[in-house]
Amino acid sequence: MQSCEISGDSTDDPLSSGLRRKRQPRIVVIGAGLAGLSAAKALLESGFTDVTILEATDRIGGRVQSVKLGHATFELGATWIHGSHGNPVYHLAEDNGLLEETTDGERSVGRISLYSKNGVAYHLTNNGQRIPKDVVEEFSDLYNEVYNLTQEFFQRGKPVNAESQNSVGVFTRDVVRKRVKADPDDTEAVKRLKLAMIQQYLKVESCESSSHSMDEVSLSEFGEWTEIPGAHHIIPCGFIKIVEILARSIPESVIQLRKPVKCIHWNQSVSKEIERVADHNSDLPEEDKGSDVFVECEDCEFIPADHVIVTVSLGVLKKRHESLFHPRLPEEKVMAIEKLGINTTDKIFLEFEEPFWSSECNSIQFVWEDEAESESLTYPEELWYKKICSFDVLYPPERYGHVLSGWICGEEALIMEKCDDETVAETCTEMLRKFTGNPNIPKPRRILRSSWGSNPNFRGSYSYTQVGSSGADVEKLAKPLPYAESSKTAVSMAQIGSVARGLISAFSGGRLKETGWAFSSVFSIFF
Repeated sequence: MQSCEISGDSTDDPLSSGLRRKRQPRIVVIGAGLAGLSAAKALLESGFTDVTILEATDRIGGRVQSVKLGHATFELGATWIHGSHGNPVYHLAEDNGLLEETTDGERSVGRISLYSKNGVAYHLTNNGQRIPKDVVEEFSDLYNEVYNLTQEFFQRGKPVNAESQNSVGVFTRDVVRKRVKADPDDTEAVKRLKLAMIQQYLKVESCESSSHSMDEVSLSEFGEWTEIPGAHHIIPCGFIKIVEILARSIPESVIQLRKPVKCIHWNQSVSKEIERVADHNSDLPEEDKGSDVFVECEDCEFIPADHVIVTVSLGVLKKRHESLFHPRLPEEKVMAIEKLGINTTDKIFLEFEEPFWSSECNSIQFVWEDEAESESLTYPEELWYKKICSFDVLYPPERYGHVLSGWICGEEALIMEKCDDETVAETCTEMLRKFTGNPNIPKPRRILRSSWGSNPNFRGSYSYTQVGSSGADVEKLAKPLPYAESSKTAVSMAQIGSVARGLISAFSGGRLKETGWAFSSVFSIFF
């Protein structure tokens, strides 16, 4: 594809490689999250002037949602900048002074943490006992050793045996259990504690993967993730500042809020629907009636476009792909949508008048002793709280107050979302009393929680490679439509997509996929 420079008065289409048009191409971006904003910003900076972002909600940012309570900012969505070396988000934050609110102590160790650097995780049992620190350290070493084994199947091409069912959870549980039971130095009581800890560690892993259970995560693809080197950071004034920086160079007129999309009518060559839509909208100029794509909004407006970039979540695609696209998507994309996994990871913030935890405690980990031999991590609806894996202590208290941040994922997170604040606060308090052995823990003064699973505009927190899927499915989903016979269109699509792809990978938590990105379902409809 030839490069094309755009002058201020040029009407050339930068996508058409020399093809002259009377006007700039009309580009519609669906979604004003990080992917949509990144794509629109890149297009505008490349000389495209007719760009529109359609956002269903009343705000920009997508799954970045910073909430200010008092003097502190809490993150319901994206929280950490994982890794700094070569991470564009870290450099964006650093260059804009977003990390300057850190204390000297935090700056001196090169990180900002929600947790006390010198703190200790308290692993507590449902019998109100703390598991000895040396037992926790021994188990943690074993678990991490097995975790490293799960990476080797992808990274070294090791074959997966039938016993593992190609499942990270099944493999990890089986290997760790065998090693715990075979340890001649541990008493039966210690072995039972370590066996119970397996499920707790897998719950934590499920929250990080945003899967219902690690049993659903593909073992052969798990090692596809790589960590960005460097320390972990947060933005004290809110991750939403990154969103605002991206939006600075986007004119306000480009972004339309409260503009949900009903259907994308595409591929004029195989469907008469676009002509019907054009005839239906008598206000359309004659030149718009020949448009390649029409975006039908819920408010009955039909927006003509030459190109559309879709950045809705995989959860929305799973629920709505049949009605969202006309004609329906090619089978290859439908299969990719169905194969890839997405679920919910929610946070529960509890604010207390005073801390009931010790100054050295940086997290409370819940270990259910009766789960030592459990296979499943699915609970009856009334026991949804057993899926809460931990509460982290937000640090420093001078910034956040006395706040705990709980984690829950999967179907149980969806049940939690249906409960009212009073029920969740009371349930969490009873759980904390039970595990700490302290019946006098007061109810929190305030509760704040996310609800990504039940939100119809997201339907999940982020995606993962489910058993039966692979990075190839991510690439299939990302391919532009219609499938171009000429390489010219495909190249230009990849150039635009790469900007969003790089930023999304960095924003998604630092675990980069070598063959794509798993936290957004960005693909394009281009003609």
